[in-house]
Amino acid sequence: MTFRRFVERLSRGVVLHRRLPAKFGRLPIYVTPEAGLRYWSAMSRVDSVLYSMAEELVKPSSVVWDVGANVGLFSLCAAAASGPSGFVLSIEPDLWLAHLITRSRQEIVRYACSEVQVLCASISDSNRVSNLEIAERARASNHLVGTTGSTQTRGRRCVQPTVSLTLDFLLDYFPVPSVLKIDVETHEVSVLKGAARLLKEIRPTIWCEVSHENSSEITELLHAVGYKLYGAEIQPHPPTDRAWFHTLAVPPARPAHEC
Repeated sequence: MTFRRFVERLSRGVVLHRRLPAKFGRLPIYVTPEAGLRYWSAMSRVDSVLYSMAEELVKPSSVVWDVGANVGLFSLCAAAASGPSGFVLSIEPDLWLAHLITRSRQEIVRYACSEVQVLCASISDSNRVSNLEIAERARASNHLVGTTGSTQTRGRRCVQPTVSLTLDFLLDYFPVPSVLKIDVETHEVSVLKGAARLLKEIRPTIWCEVSHENSSEITELLHAVGYKLYGAEIQPHPPTDRAWFHTLAVPPARPAHEC
C-alpha cells in the first residue's frame, strides 16, 4: 500500500471544523479530507481557482447555484460574498457530503451572509432516479453511473440512489441564479441540456469544469445561446473558441427592453 493510499484510508470519516479565509468573512465550515486530501492543509491553500472565481463572480445580493457542491466550499464563499441580501442553493447528491454542508449552514446563520439552502440531488437532462457511484478514492470524484467519471475515482466503494433533476425544473422552486457553478465529474453536458430555459431566459454567468471529452459539445451548447467563453484559471481571462477545463462562460448582454 502506497503512502497516499494509506492517508486516503486514514481520512475516511474524518470531519474537520475550519474557517474560510478572511476575505470570505472567516465563516465556519465543516470539511473532510475524504473529499480530497487537500483538506488536511490550511484553508488558504485549498483551492486558489475556486477562491478567485468566488471573489470575482459573486457580488452583494447575488443568487448563486452551486451544482456539485462537494463540501460546500464555493457555496459558503458565495454566501459570504453575496451578503444577507443574497441567496445560495448548494446542490450535492452525496448524502454524507450534503449532511456536512447542512452542518456548516446551521453554523453560519449567526454571520452576516446569505441564506444557504442544501438540496441533496443530482442534476441531469431529465427528472428521474439515478445511481451515484461513491469513489474509492476522494469523494470529490463521485459520479453518476453511466458517466465515465474522473481518472481519480480508482473504482467505487458503493452505489447510492439519488434523484436527478433538471436546472429548468428548479427554476420553479428557487430564486433564479445570477451565477451558476458546475462541477459534476464529466456529466456537464447533461446538466446544460437540462437547462435550455435557464440559458435562454435567465442567462447566468457560468463557471464550469469541463472534461476533455466534453469540450466540443459544451462549446457548441454555450455558443448556440450566445455565451462567450474564457479560460477561468488565468488572469486576465483569455477568450477562447473552445471550452477549457476551467471555463468561464459570460452571457450576451440583455437587450434594453428586457432590462
